[in-house]
Amino acid sequence: MKILVINCGSSSLKYQLFDMDKNEVLAKGGVEKIGLQDSFLKHQKGEGEKTKIEKPMNDHKEAIELVLSTLTDQKLGVISSLSDIDAAGHRVLHGGEFFKESVLINDEVIAKIEEIAPLGPLHQMANLKGIRAIKALLPTLPQVAVFDTAFHQTIPDYAYLYAIPYELYEKYHIRRYGFHGSSHRYVSKRACEILGLDYNKTKIITCHIGNGASLAAIENGKVVDTSMGLTPCEGVMMGTRCGDIDPAVFPYLFSNNALDPKDMDNFINKKSGVLGVSGVSSDMRDVEEAAFVRKEKRAALSLKMYDYRIKKYVGAYMAAMNGCDVLVFTGGIGEKGDTTRRGVAMHLENLGIEFDDTINTGLRDKEMVISKPTSKVKVIVVPTNEELVIAQDTLALTKK
Repeated sequence: MKILVINCGSSSLKYQLFDMDKNEVLAKGGVEKIGLQDSFLKHQKGEGEKTKIEKPMNDHKEAIELVLSTLTDQKLGVISSLSDIDAAGHRVLHGGEFFKESVLINDEVIAKIEEIAPLGPLHQMANLKGIRAIKALLPTLPQVAVFDTAFHQTIPDYAYLYAIPYELYEKYHIRRYGFHGSSHRYVSKRACEILGLDYNKTKIITCHIGNGASLAAIENGKVVDTSMGLTPCEGVMMGTRCGDIDPAVFPYLFSNNALDPKDMDNFINKKSGVLGVSGVSSDMRDVEEAAFVRKEKRAALSLKMYDYRIKKYVGAYMAAMNGCDVLVFTGGIGEKGDTTRRGVAMHLENLGIEFDDTINTGLRDKEMVISKPTSKVKVIVVPTNEELVIAQDTLALTKK
């Protein structure tokens, strides 16, 4: 069974075509700058070289048309016709309280996804564009929505509610939802497979650390807490997002004319975090060069803040679950950043973590235990595979 996985952004999309029978990726790639004259597609056939196709694409429908024509191209393609595709799976940012698991897409599901779009307007509407484009181009193809928030729907009410008037939760559904669900789900299960542990009898803390970052506490197969909230801005410090902050900061800035309320969203999501503190970049490689090579104090400070806040969440989740068996690092920085892993996991011996920095140093993009054999808590790096989770859910639902 061949499944096309699509992840649409506001002006981009990523795709992978899976052969689920052979458990392999036939092709993958992405489209950038949709809506601009210099838009392009980067396509990779199997493990071969990447091919760049430059072509103006006005919208997501045109982008997906190019993806489909490339997949069936005589030279670049991997299938003989579009009828070889059995189903499409879509990453959808927000499922609100309505979608607690992945679902087959129909008109009712599309309407509900659009209804809750105000919870994540930029991403949600982009996800819908991909769904509607496939529906227009391949109207009989089964489609599945896999929600970033769904995995976190097991969080109890005392952990997901905010301490605001309860009526606001009832009317506007303001609560903690959490994100990166497919990633947390994949790496937590994969870590237990590697370590030979029973997933349903294990306490796990997963750290998805990239430009966006979140942690999840998973006890006996169910999420009991996660760091992101109503939006992906809450939680740990991120590349450009501020993470946890005293909300009274904002009326204070408004009253001093230091910030216009209209600019607040841009301020907390795009100008803060590592970029805001370091003044260098949101890219950890640039910040580490500034801190360790050029000895820039603000860059070094931003790295200390970044590691410290993740470490605090790790400790909090150990308290919430009354212990921890496995600590997992994943995401772009979690998989590649030995400096960040060291800053988070070192000096936690009293919490049962004996970190092995010899194994950690230089480790990139590889499944590996990075704690000592005597460590009560196993620390492990697991590269994420959100696209595979989407493909697996799509397979399961369409087979039904």
